[in-house]
Formats: sequence, C-alpha cells, structure tokens
Amino acid sequence: MNFGGSVSDSGGVGGSRVVAEIDPHSSGGAIAQPHFTPNSMQSSSALSLSIVQQNMDGHGDLDLIAESFDPGIIGRLREDEFEQSRSGSEHFDGASGDDQDPADEDDHPRRKKKYHRHTPSQIQELESFFKECPHPDEKQRSDLSRRLGLETKQVKFWFQNRRTQMKTQLERHENIILRQENDKLRAENGVMKDAMSNPICHNCGGPAIPGQISFDEHQLRIENARLNDELSRICTLAQKFLGRPISNLAAPPSLPSSTAGLDLAMGINGMGGLHAGSSHRLSMGFELGDGVGSSSPMMPLTKPAIGMPNELQHLNDRHVYLELAGEAMDELVRMAQADSPLWMKSSDGGTETLNVELYKTSSCISTRQSGLVTDASRDSCMVIINSMALVETMMDANRWTDMFPTLVSRASTIGIISSGPSGTRNGTIQMMLAELQMLSPLVPVRPLKFLRFSKQLAEGVWAVVDVSVDIHQDASSMNCRRLPSGFIVQDVPNGYSKVTWIEHSEYNESGVHQLLQPLLRSGIGFGAQRWLTTLQRECDALSFLMSSANPNEVPRGLSMNSKKSMLRLAQRMMQSFCSGVCGSLVHQWDKLCIDNVSDNVRVMVRQSLEVGEPSGFVLSAATSVWMPVSRSRLFDFLRNWQLRGQWDILVGCRPLQAMVQIDKDHEGGNSVSLFNAKGLDASNNNNMLMFQETMTDASGSIIVYAPITSTSSDIMRDVVYEGGDSTYVELLPSGFAILPCVTSEYVKEEGNGSDEGGCLLTVGFQIVCDGGQPTSKLTMHSVKTIIDLISSTVQKIKSALQINDGP
Repeated sequence: MNFGGSVSDSGGVGGSRVVAEIDPHSSGGAIAQPHFTPNSMQSSSALSLSIVQQNMDGHGDLDLIAESFDPGIIGRLREDEFEQSRSGSEHFDGASGDDQDPADEDDHPRRKKKYHRHTPSQIQELESFFKECPHPDEKQRSDLSRRLGLETKQVKFWFQNRRTQMKTQLERHENIILRQENDKLRAENGVMKDAMSNPICHNCGGPAIPGQISFDEHQLRIENARLNDELSRICTLAQKFLGRPISNLAAPPSLPSSTAGLDLAMGINGMGGLHAGSSHRLSMGFELGDGVGSSSPMMPLTKPAIGMPNELQHLNDRHVYLELAGEAMDELVRMAQADSPLWMKSSDGGTETLNVELYKTSSCISTRQSGLVTDASRDSCMVIINSMALVETMMDANRWTDMFPTLVSRASTIGIISSGPSGTRNGTIQMMLAELQMLSPLVPVRPLKFLRFSKQLAEGVWAVVDVSVDIHQDASSMNCRRLPSGFIVQDVPNGYSKVTWIEHSEYNESGVHQLLQPLLRSGIGFGAQRWLTTLQRECDALSFLMSSANPNEVPRGLSMNSKKSMLRLAQRMMQSFCSGVCGSLVHQWDKLCIDNVSDNVRVMVRQSLEVGEPSGFVLSAATSVWMPVSRSRLFDFLRNWQLRGQWDILVGCRPLQAMVQIDKDHEGGNSVSLFNAKGLDASNNNNMLMFQETMTDASGSIIVYAPITSTSSDIMRDVVYEGGDSTYVELLPSGFAILPCVTSEYVKEEGNGSDEGGCLLTVGFQIVCDGGQPTSKLTMHSVKTIIDLISSTVQKIKSALQINDGP
C-alpha cells in the first residue's frame, strides 16, 4: 500500500519501501504485518532535499508548503514529535491483523496479499483535508473513510505518515539554514582573527603589539605628533598677527610612515575650484573661448603658511570660522531689529535699503572695499511654512537649490565646522559652495564660498546667516562676496511664519552690461525682495498642490504620482534652461566668440552625453532686450497657448490642444502644462508634444518650454497617465524670462520695479547640432541657425504686440 501516494514503490518515507500484506479472507480487509525490502534500511538522511521534494506529489517547494497550511501546523507537528517517533511501530502494529478472525488464521496459512494503492481522487481529497486539519479526530477520520471507501485505520496511517514526511522536510530545511549561518560565522571569525593579529595604535598609528615596537619608541611617536600640532598652531597665530607668512621656520620633520595617514583635519574636503573650460580654434572661423566660469573660480580656503600641512592649517582655521560665524550672527540680529537706524524705507514703503555710511561706522566685520558695489536690502512677509521646516531647507544644499531654482544654480556642503547638540540644527555651522544667478546672459554668475550658521534665538524663533569665508581678504580680484545675510523666522498661528530677510553683498560691476546695472543697483536682481517672493511662490505652490481645490486641472482626477513625475520633469527642465541662459557650471559650457554678432547675444556650446538629453553637441544662445510694454501684458501673451503660433516657429499654424494642466495657484500664472501640436494632415504622424512651465511673482516671470522628441513620446504618456519615471524623457528647453526694467532716472523717481517703465525680456534657445547624432559636429550652419532663431523670435513678438521700434 502507498501511504497517501507520497511513498513510492522504491522509497516510502525516508527511502524505505513498505509492503503491506492483506488477507483476502478477512472480512474487513485488515492490513497484515508489513515487511521491509532489502533497501528499506537505508538512512533517510542520504536523500537530497530535491528527491524528497519530488516525492511529495505536487508539494516540492517548501515555501509553498508553508503557505498552504494553517500557521499552527508547525507547532502541532513538533508537539506530535513523541507520537511520530513511535510511528514505525504504531502504524504497522495496528495493521498487523487485529481485525482478522482467529479461526481463519488457523485454517489458512499466512500468504502474501495483494498490494493496495490509493486512487488519485482519494489522495487529492486526503491532501485537501490535510491542509485544513493535519490532526483529524476519530469522527473526522470515520467520515473520511466512509466518503473515500477506505478503512478508518488506513486514513489514520495516511495522516501519520504525512505528518512524519512534513516534519522530516522541515528539519532538513532548518539544517540547511543553520549550515549557512555557521559558514557565515566562520568567515566573520576569520576576519576578526586577522584584525587581531595586526592591531594599530590609534594615538600614533604604529603597531600596537609591544613585541613589535618598544615602549619608548611608542611614546616618542605620540610626542612627535603632539609637538607637530603645537608647532602648526604657533605658526598660524604668528601669521595672523604679523600679517605675513612665516618663512623663517623650517618645515617640521615628516612623521614616520606609520603616522603618515594621521587624520588631524576638521573634516573639510572637496574644496577644489570650479572647472574652467579650455580655449579652442574651430575650422569655420570662430573661436571657442574660455569656459564661462573660468574668470571667477571659487577661491580655496586661506593659503597655508609655508612649511605647514594643509590639514593642520584647516584645523586652526576652524577657530577663525567659529569667530566669524558668531560675529555674523550678532550683526544679522542687530540689523533685523525693527527700529534699527541702519535702514531707509523706499518711496513706496516696501523694501528697505541700507544706509552704507552709517553701517561702515558700526560694523565690526568689514567695510566697503574700493572697486566693489554694495547691494543691501531688507524685507519681510508672511510665508506658509513653519520655522523648523524653513531652517531644514536652508541647511540642506539640495533642498535649498530646489526652493530657489531661478536664484541658486547649484550648491554643495563641503565641510561641517560645528554640529548642533543631539542632532538639532541649533548651533550648526557648515561651509558651502554655491552659484547665484540672474536670468540674463548680461549678468555673470556669482560663485561664493561661505559659512552658514543656524541658531535658535527663542522658542519658535530661528536665525540663519551667511558670510563669505574670504571676507577679510583683498577685494581687488573678487567677483562677489557675501556680507552677513540671511533671515529671522518666527512662527505665527495657522501654520504661517513671519520672515525678515536681509541681503547684503558687494560685487564687481565691471562684468555687468550697462542695461542691467540699474536693475542690480536697485536690489531687484539679488535683493531681499527677490528671495522672499521666490520663497512665497514655492511655498504657496506646494500648499496649493496638496489641496484638492484645483478647478482648472486637466484632466480631472490626475493621480498624485503623475503630478509628482511631471513636476520633477519640470524641475529638470527649469534647471537646464537657467544653465543655458546664465552659463552656470551645472553644465560645462564653452563660450563661442563669433564675428558680426552683437555683444548682447551670447552663444555657448557643450557636448551632451547625459540621460534625458539628445546626444551630440548642444548649442545655446541667449540675449536680453528692452521691451516698451508692461511685464504682465508680455507674460500673458507668451503663455497663451492659443496665440503661440504668432511667435513659435515650431508650432506655426498647428492647432494646439491642452492635454495636461497642473496649476500651482488660483490664477493659473504658475502652472505645468503639456500640449499636443497636431499635424496639418489627417494622420497623427506629424503630431508633436510640447511641455511647458510658467512662473510669476513680484520679482519677474518665466516661460520655459521644450518639444518632446518622438523617441520620448511614449515615455511621456507613461509619465502622464501612469506616473512613470521621467528621467528618460529627452528634452532641450527654451524660453523667456521677464524682469522689471529699471533705468537710473526711474530708480530716483520710483525706487521700485513697477511695470510702467517697460520690462526686460531675456530669450534663450537650445538646439542640438545635425539631428542629435552622437557623431555630429559643430558647424557654422548650426550656429547661424540658432542666432537667426533668436532674432526672428524677438521680431515676431514685437510685431504681434505692435511694437514699432527696432531691436
């Protein structure tokens, strides 16, 4: 007999073959005493796990077995261990002929009975019942035997063998796991033995085993390191007070090899200057000039004294940085006081400007350097963000860049000077690198290296201050330096905060075009008003997106994952557009020097091999022109997709259909959209997708768009409707930035950035050369194409707005 179909002809449970003898003359078909075949004494452990799994009739996977049964099966199998240990005798004793008639036994000699197998339907029924109840009681066994046409003892023996088989498999599975854990522990033990055989002293860096180095030599190594540190401190202090490098001190002797890697630095690394492009001459007759960022590289830390290791110099600089950050925080708090006499209100009662002469007599940090222009302003407003969230955003370089995408092109934290207690931001001082930008090719990017210090002034009141690390150095070769600038934020009810922002910097005006100089001097370019309006716009947009009140959303019911994917794509598009206009080092641009091209137009080139952009050479052209129309009128015209054909040569006469629109405010001025530019023929082969983002606030307006290439159309639809990954959507953005245009006379009369004096329009385009092939080359035809594109677009805008004066 095969027990439940799980004991094969050659194996049985544990590899033993069981043959049961049945007396045909017995009335109940009793099972005779079984006997074992010669291979029945083989050890069950000799079977591999795969063989056992094959003998389970459809239950080979242990995980599937565990999932198929009640969670209490394992415990009940272990509780039944004593019963199963006697299964070899109980199963067969019960079948040894207890139900046979003694008279028949005397009359008929024992003879070999016919072998009986369960039918597949019986096995299936027993397996199904075993999944529900591996331990049936007497009544359940009787019902099963009656329903299946088996005897009660046959049912009982089948369940006992099935439980034994299950227990055996589980034990083998556990043995495999334990064997793997044992191997892992052996490996870890070996690693620990190797480490213990070669210990290193943390004080001097030499071997720590007394047998390998003498005690006296060990002490000398420690003393040598201490004296070297003390010598460096003395050199630094002498240099600070004498005002010149110390050259009459010999360089300290080098440490032995065991101490060469002694880490005495303060943890600042990665402070190399920014990449500067190289100069090239192209065959078509124009020059590839120096990299955009090469004229103003970020300065390294203070130069180390002669004969002094850089690590020790950085350690001593830490005390200077702590003192500088403390002075900057004190000055920020003093300048933020409401009744401070340092500030003069503008004529409209809004932004306040600094009284420079009074500031020079009271500041303990720095005075105005010759050749630099001062830009200092103060403003305050209510923002829908709490103080802790704003502080966390400012102290995280990536979140800071995301919060101010049009102001900060890139930022990174290169060192922690001081950490707050218990992981808080209170008292944290960190050194950062950043590039500040204004959306015009006529204003150079401002690279900065500065300290950022956050401090809690009271419950719910925080302050964050920035100050350049080179604040005391000569300003003759500087592009820009940041004097104590930052904000004080105070929590108010309903989730809002009152933010008072102070922006104070000095910059070199020689690299700024005359058209933009009045605007920068008025504080609109990098002043406190621009920082606050950007902060307000981003916080309001986040609050609006989190709410459900968006009546203009297209299509209705767009999933949150789809919105997030499109917003991430819009963020990448905006960053790429700002880099193409300003020439920041987010991408490594090289400036092209081309004859017969206006100085107002800047053309740059880079090679693109990044994911999310077409491969090949990318050309960027940008210019800024004055427009005698109001900023609001120009912005409404450019963002109106129904009027797009009047200036966009890519759209032309194609009808546009809005596929997606995600508003970020109630007015719709801040939104992310996807349009479908249909082809003029009946087929859909010439359709083109256009992705667009618009931004507007009191400091300016931006329209950025990018055509979606045919290779990315399917990916874009997956982003829209399924919330897919937008990383692989290829785009090259173009667009417009509209800034208030301020003339010198207008600043004297109004002192603000109203629309009445016209506006400043920045136009930027990016194209890929020769169809975007990786092997494409930069040609004069491509350069001429993008320059003509800039000129024709400006002329079409003027014609559409009925502006008669020339460019």
